[in-house]
Amino acid sequence: MFFRRLRETRRRQSSLDNVIVVVSGLPRSGTSMMMKMLEAGGVPLLTDHLRTADEDNPKGYFEFERVKQLPKGDIAWLSEARGKAVKIISALLEHLPATYEYRVIFMRRDLKEVLASQRKMLIRRGEDPDKVDEQELLRLFQKHIRQVQRWLGQQPNIKMLEVPYNALIQDPIPYVRQINAFLGGALNEDAMIRVIDPALYRNRVISN
Repeated sequence: MFFRRLRETRRRQSSLDNVIVVVSGLPRSGTSMMMKMLEAGGVPLLTDHLRTADEDNPKGYFEFERVKQLPKGDIAWLSEARGKAVKIISALLEHLPATYEYRVIFMRRDLKEVLASQRKMLIRRGEDPDKVDEQELLRLFQKHIRQVQRWLGQQPNIKMLEVPYNALIQDPIPYVRQINAFLGGALNEDAMIRVIDPALYRNRVISN
């Protein structure tokens, strides 16, 4: 029984060897937390550690700077992303080449909370948070998410799992199980759950 389970675990792990795990969503939607969860669960990360932790992300950003060069055709680094997780914001997903297989974990968060978080970040950086009307920005975000998810659904080399940030924070167990199953079933679910820190759930929107 033990050796059968061991073989099954190895088989599931090897099933991701040629797959690129992408953590995506809007900025400030919980992508950094998901990267840390995957790392705790046993998924290697592709990150350069150039962007360090700060007040906005006390646990770190887990970014890889070359991702930003996707629109310019820099895709050579993707070969080293196979079998690993890499963070790519939703606006850049359409630049991923069809020559690889991807498992996209798409983080969704209440858009008003996303806006509040982005606003605080801009203020801390000394930038003007009121350059764009908030209602217009909400409309643009909603339109962008619809377009991105429609595109993802049309790509035969991409599988997507949507994870609601707000629900994940409040009741992580069912979502961690979904993530584990989506990635082959070999992750350490308990370790992933321990990463979630409700104290870092800031900029909440209070429902009436």
